[in-house]
Amino acid sequence: MSRLRYGLLTFKEPENNQNRKIIHIDMDAFYASVEERDNPSLKGKAVIIARDPRQTGGRGVVTTANYEARKFGVHSAMSAQLAYEQCPHAVFIPPRMDYYRTVSAQIRGIFQRYTDIIEPLSLDEAYLDVTNNKVNQPSATLIARQIQREVWQELHLTCSAGVSYNKFLAKVASDVKKPSGITVIEPEKAQAFLFDLPIEKFYGVGKRTAEKLKEMAISTGADLYQLSAKVLIDDFGKMGYVLYRKVRGIDNSPVTPNRERKSIGKENTYRNFLVRDDQVEEELKHLAGSVADSLRKHKKHGQVVVLKIRYGDFTTLTRQKKLAEFINSSEDLYWEAMELWQEHGDIDKEIRLLGITVNQLAPQYYQNVQLPLWDKNHFKQGET
Repeated sequence: MSRLRYGLLTFKEPENNQNRKIIHIDMDAFYASVEERDNPSLKGKAVIIARDPRQTGGRGVVTTANYEARKFGVHSAMSAQLAYEQCPHAVFIPPRMDYYRTVSAQIRGIFQRYTDIIEPLSLDEAYLDVTNNKVNQPSATLIARQIQREVWQELHLTCSAGVSYNKFLAKVASDVKKPSGITVIEPEKAQAFLFDLPIEKFYGVGKRTAEKLKEMAISTGADLYQLSAKVLIDDFGKMGYVLYRKVRGIDNSPVTPNRERKSIGKENTYRNFLVRDDQVEEELKHLAGSVADSLRKHKKHGQVVVLKIRYGDFTTLTRQKKLAEFINSSEDLYWEAMELWQEHGDIDKEIRLLGITVNQLAPQYYQNVQLPLWDKNHFKQGET
């Protein structure tokens, strides 16, 4: 098999398995929908799943919000206080995570009627590989529709579905027709779909990467497709090769049952090397914000912070610190990474890569979380 090699990075040439049948199911405003189902008086009202900031001194963050609240700009991971300011008439409901897990298990039971190859991403979304399914149904689309029907009939909840031949396309597709919709991306239509897709809609592309791509005049998949693997890898490192594959509809990663994330991290490669302390400080802020976003998205916090530094000569330094308590705020991550940098970094050497990773993860459900000082609303626009 031929390979692509750039510097010390080696990549397999892309292959594209289009024979699989993958479904991505995403429950619609799951926690809020469960509360509305159990309390019909909430129908038509803006519902925010968070502790009421008027009772917590402004502390706490939003776990999720229903579509009525989202009309006012409320979204997950934002400050509960800000959510109240933007939607003061909303009903605030503290999250009931044990109950949501019970309902999630009921949904999983419906999935298992069709396949045991299920990869949960969180309580409210999962991948299903139905290539060889239990009901001998050749159409993944019909299976997705039947799942939607059974979830509604049995649990009175709605979900959106994406159907395609890989996880990336199925994930993107499930977001097209929310709520309650289904989108199918067939192999022969995948490239046209990706050409029209705004760059920020590519799963895994954060705000900062999107901004950098737009600075390169890349705003759609069609623009991204024009860039060679070498250009993307030079500018974005390993993430560049991921983009090169995704825009061609290539994602052969398997649906992995019972997968448990062991770490969450982010690293950036710099075409123009970092040579000053203030540059390192600014980049660590960006990385800390991005990792904090991912931790909250996956409802995790961690106890080990890892700093990775790759210098201009490709020598790599990795240092870690185990903390006395679990963290997932951008502020905490930044200070721990800065401490590692100040203790182990060498600013006299050019830096081509920085990374922050959090290990030893555990579930974290927001009930008693205070908004970090450096959340993304505090960072400059364009950062993650």
